[in-house]
Amino acid sequence: MRYALVTGGARGIGREIALKLASEGNFVLINYRSNDEEANRTLHMIKEQGGQGALLKFDVANREETDRILGHWIEANKETPIQILVNNAGIRKDTLLIMMGSEDWDSVLDTNLGGFYNVTKHVISPMLVKKYGRVINIVSLSGLKGLPGQVNYSAAKAGTIGATKALAQEVGRRGVTVNAIAPGFIKTEMTQDLKEDELKKLIPLNRFGEAKEVAELVAFIASEKSSYITGEVININGGLYS
Repeated sequence: MRYALVTGGARGIGREIALKLASEGNFVLINYRSNDEEANRTLHMIKEQGGQGALLKFDVANREETDRILGHWIEANKETPIQILVNNAGIRKDTLLIMMGSEDWDSVLDTNLGGFYNVTKHVISPMLVKKYGRVINIVSLSGLKGLPGQVNYSAAKAGTIGATKALAQEVGRRGVTVNAIAPGFIKTEMTQDLKEDELKKLIPLNRFGEAKEVAELVAFIASEKSSYITGEVININGGLYS
């Protein structure tokens, strides 16, 4: 059994990733910021399917809180280090740059990019000691292509893509792989405000993706079968962009 940490794992894509990793025999730590009800529901679903997991409540954007809570867990569980990290936590605050307030910029960068640093900094050292690890960053089509109204989100995801490629080169010799997965339009709460009927016309497969499809890809990258893949950004967008 390996221990996996999924940030933003209470719902949406994060929930499906947590369920899939648990179904493959991993003990899944479900990180979340505030929604106790949804987090407990995800944990219940894991246990209902015969898996194991636990909740780890902290805001990835808050460095002090992350240091305290995640740092304490790692210190208290040295015999069972986290060997799979899925940096999935993210927020959107879409608006044109000319109308974007500083809080809209800071909060999106702090969560989507700062969260990568705050969490990965703690988890990477035990991986290097054990000479095994999988770091999987959930990025976005926005980070590759850039989307109008998402200057903040696009910047954060593009930054995470750059960090993915750099970190992969730093830790590869110790058996740790670092990859990014870039979903396009996936049916979740984050995309429910989008005009699906219009947008799917732009997608060669003519539909939005499902969170379970992203989870399947994450599970493969998290497995030993992907041991020669690192520093990559893998698109899952129905052919919308490559």
